[in-house]
Parts: sequence; structure tokens; C-alpha cells
Amino acid sequence: MDRLQFNGEWLGLAVVASAFAILAVLEIAVPFRTARHTRGRRWLTNLALFALDTAAVRLVLPLAMAGTAVVAAERGWGLFNAVGAPGWLALAGSLLALDLALWVQHLATHRVPWLWRLHRVHHVDRAFDVTTAARFHPVEIVLSMAWKMAVVAALGAPVLAVVVFEAGFAVFALWTHANLDLPAQAERWVRGLIVTPGMHRIHHSTRPGETNSNYGTVLSGWDRLFGTYVGSAADAPRTMPIGLAEFRDERPTRLGWSLWFPFRRH
Repeated sequence: MDRLQFNGEWLGLAVVASAFAILAVLEIAVPFRTARHTRGRRWLTNLALFALDTAAVRLVLPLAMAGTAVVAAERGWGLFNAVGAPGWLALAGSLLALDLALWVQHLATHRVPWLWRLHRVHHVDRAFDVTTAARFHPVEIVLSMAWKMAVVAALGAPVLAVVVFEAGFAVFALWTHANLDLPAQAERWVRGLIVTPGMHRIHHSTRPGETNSNYGTVLSGWDRLFGTYVGSAADAPRTMPIGLAEFRDERPTRLGWSLWFPFRRH
């Protein structure tokens, strides 16, 4: 294994774990929305899904993104390797392109019916906090990793870009799902560049027009550019209903139900 890849994976894990701990403590200390659902079983289910996701990717696609970048560099695959792009350009271009690729993927999970069945596992959570960022079906996560690996190979993204992106994207996913809020003026300024919890909370509204908006995780500009940006929810942010309107009960807090959810007949 490439030393940068190995060290980067452990450093990335430490950064993400630290971000989770900090945001979880802040949510408990100064929550934006009052918790209406107990954390116990809901947190256990969300974190269990994350553990299953991680195991599934390791089992099915052990090369992952960083390994794909190593192979691409060794074999000269991808745009940046083919044109001999300078390191700074390959780094910046890869980070930008990967963020766009994840925006496209997120859009697809809402527009393609069978992908939406998988993605609903994420949206059926009736609360909105840092553990929501961990709540995805393992099949969706494996497909997501396959897509990201394909993008890395096509770009010829350098290992450093992949390591930075993986850790950065995970931290941003935690941040955008955090039960926190920024002061109004700071929200306007920050949202002009990156996605905020206030912006992403709208995406988790039960209203379909709001659910199908604000697909970004890092840069907020993609939604503005492609016309999917919604700046404010119809309901008050502190009390707006979260999740899917037809599943407003305790079923999503159960692990078995969540795993079987995409395959149910409704």
C-alpha cells in the first residue's frame, strides 16, 4: 500500500472521528432544534448502518478511492496523468470535479426510482443530527464508492487529492447534518460558498419540493448553478417536519426494518 495512502487513511479516520465527537457534544450542549425523539435506539441504528456500510465497502471494493488513485498513477490512467498536469492543478481540479461528481450522484439518487428506494433509508430519519450523516443503506454506499472510483480513474486524481477529499467530504457531511445553526448574518455569508446545516436541513423536509433541492455537500454553488437551490423552507426551521411524510413513526429506528426498507412493497 502506498505510504501516503496508508497514513492518509488513518489521519482521515482521526479527523472524522474528532469532528463527529465535537459536533455531537455541541448538538447536546446548544441544539438548534429541540430533540423530539430519544437518541438511544435511533443513534444505535444509524451508527450500526455506518459500520455495515464500512464493512460492505471493504469486502466488495477493497481498492476504494485511494487505491484506485495509486493504480491510476502507476498505469498513467486518467485526464491529469495523460496531459501531465502540474501537481497543483491536478489537486485543485480533482477536488472540484469530485465535489461535482458527488452532487450529480446525489441528484441521481432522487431522480432515478430504484436509486431513490435505496436513498430513502437516509431520508426516512425523522430527526436531523450528526448521526443522520451516517445513515445510508450498504448497497447505496457500495454503488457510491464504485462511482467515485470510476471518477478518480477517469480524472487520474492524485492520491493526495483523494485523501483530502475523502476526509473533507466526510467532515462536511457531518457538519451539514448537525443540529446546529449559524447567526443569520453568518449564515448568509457562509452559505454563499459552502453548504450549511440550515441549507441542508431544507433538503430533509417532508415537503417533496424541498426534499428535491439543495443536493450539495461541500460547495453550495452547484445548486445555484443548476437551479436546484431553495433558500428557505415553507415551515419554521425549528419545527419543520423532517423525514418522509408516510413514515412518521418509530419503524426507522429499527436496524432490520431500515435494511429491508428499499425492498418493501408499498
